[in-house]
Amino acid sequence: METTLATLISFSTPLIFAVLGETISERVGIINLSLEGTLLITALTGFAVAYLLGSPLIGVLSAGLVGGGIAAIIAVCDLKLYLNQIAIGFVLTIFLSKFSSYLGQKFVRLPGPYFTDLEIPLLSDIPIIGTVFFNQNPLVISSLLSIPLVWLFLFRTRWGLELRSVGENPLSANSRGLNVYQIRLLYTKYGWSDGHTANYGWIVLAIVIFGGWNPIRSAIGVYAFGALGVLALNLQSVTVGLSQVIPLIPFPLMILILISIQFFNKKQYKWMPLYIQSLIFGNQPQSLGKTFKKEG
Repeated sequence: METTLATLISFSTPLIFAVLGETISERVGIINLSLEGTLLITALTGFAVAYLLGSPLIGVLSAGLVGGGIAAIIAVCDLKLYLNQIAIGFVLTIFLSKFSSYLGQKFVRLPGPYFTDLEIPLLSDIPIIGTVFFNQNPLVISSLLSIPLVWLFLFRTRWGLELRSVGENPLSANSRGLNVYQIRLLYTKYGWSDGHTANYGWIVLAIVIFGGWNPIRSAIGVYAFGALGVLALNLQSVTVGLSQVIPLIPFPLMILILISIQFFNKKQYKWMPLYIQSLIFGNQPQSLGKTFKKEG
């Protein structure tokens, strides 16, 4: 039980960072469809720098800078050049995927440095959960802490309110004195993650939708996806066919969620309390994907 749970938490860590970053990005109104390519190039950057310098910490920081730079390209193309966010994201995904394959040829199958597990005194002695949550890789622990911190930031701080207002109605936010360009650029740069990827970029986008642009719900989606991955691994010894099918479940599920959100319009359920509507249908930012152009 402990081993399975620890595997699930560790397996989900890169997705947690990516989902939280994309949730912040989409809340401010920017869709980062370059995620698949961004994950590949940041994973390469993180490993290459860590390998060359012998420091996994510097590797992670380098991956963050590269990922933030790529997200900034999308934001600038949208805010200054008024180009379509979706088109730019697709182009970057294709380019970065091929570029990372080209640059990464020299680093294939090389053993690299890694973070040692961090043991938190007393808490690590708690049966089952102590080993799983409090005697872990620092990145795993930081991913767990990030979930409530991002939720608090988005829904319990002034900065989070400003971020969400820009994503809902940038014109109104601008009229109230908020710098929409600056806010969108700043928070789009949080959409990055390090780690190996296998179509994770598209999974991240699906999970953000599934999570209703809420970091807590999205994290639950990540761990549900992680559970499918762990289940697939455990079923390899039983039936290869089923173990190959299970990881594909999130993709048709993403389509069904998109259809259900479109079909079951929240406006038809005005009799429901707002928090129930938000829980069921999520809360898509009204200006998501829409280019902002200041009037006058």
